[in-house]
Amino acid sequence: MPQLLPLRLRDVANRRSAAAAALAAQDALDGVENTPDEILGESIGVETAAMPTIDPELERTGPLSIIAPRRIGESDLAVYPLSLGASVFGWTADGDTSLRILDRFSHLGGNFIDTADSYVGGRSEVLIGKWMRERGNRSSMVVATKVGRHHENPGLGSVSIVRAVEASLERLQTDHIDLLYFHDDDPEVPLEDSLATVEWLIESGKVRYLAASNFSADRLIEARILSSTGLPKFVAVQTQYNLMHRSEFESALRIVASAQGLAVMPYYALANGFLTGKYRSKDDLNADARSIRAAAYVNRRGQRVLAALDRVAAEHESTPASVAIAWLLAKRNVVAPVASASRPEQVDALMVSAGIRLTRAQMLELDRVSE
Repeated sequence: MPQLLPLRLRDVANRRSAAAAALAAQDALDGVENTPDEILGESIGVETAAMPTIDPELERTGPLSIIAPRRIGESDLAVYPLSLGASVFGWTADGDTSLRILDRFSHLGGNFIDTADSYVGGRSEVLIGKWMRERGNRSSMVVATKVGRHHENPGLGSVSIVRAVEASLERLQTDHIDLLYFHDDDPEVPLEDSLATVEWLIESGKVRYLAASNFSADRLIEARILSSTGLPKFVAVQTQYNLMHRSEFESALRIVASAQGLAVMPYYALANGFLTGKYRSKDDLNADARSIRAAAYVNRRGQRVLAALDRVAAEHESTPASVAIAWLLAKRNVVAPVASASRPEQVDALMVSAGIRLTRAQMLELDRVSE
């Protein structure tokens, strides 16, 4: 498995390698012999003893090229191409485990966290806020949260939106939300009113950008028409999309998202864990919520998809989960699939997916078996 270095370390490592190679070539001409460490230290002008060491946990995983951040639609938000889903924080992952998952994610270069005010009744946001305050890293994180489903502030009415945002800011211990999603469409409220409310929140500095979750293509078109009057534009859309669930997105929604330049953030990227290969037969299923949802995929089509993922993963010396996310990342307009981890060690397979480049033949095979 490739080594997962944070973006800042990868950049430094590449600069050091180039400089070291140049010095080694010059020393060879001069008849000087240096150890690799001496060359590296000389290339950056420091004693090798003073050079920082890389976490041994990372050294186990081998080298990986730099992962370029991706921009979210028409915003200025640049993110690692994997969004850490926080729906499990405070639920299947307890508080301490959630903080360690966030540590691992950040340590490997991740900066994009996806949560909602309704996840575990707000507990997910509380844990993220606690982590950012204790680590002092709020400025380096891109935080997306959603409003509209919390039992205290349901729907997209103006009062509900404002109260929900204020409550999220308090739980997250921050003064702004980078990306605010409408968690669902609310046909009971004129979309113009909801957008106008967010316009005020943006002007007040409490929200930076707006996005839509679970919106139809028609409603996205309506929203874009309304934005021509000066109301905020959606810059991203979140929808269920994975190898086992394709038709909902691969229709009018994909056409509209592309036409509007929306960043696509697929959720359930691993089909409730099915695409990890954890559930290969009915004997692997149990009574937990994720297993129950994954049961719908334990059929002949699901077996074909897992078999193809196994083959492609073997060719990349990777895992089915990593390949499943890499397939999403190869799709047009997909910026950052949303995937969650219940244990810190599960984060690695998610992060490495951004470094996998599938061949055309591999993409065609995965497309074919998942139709």
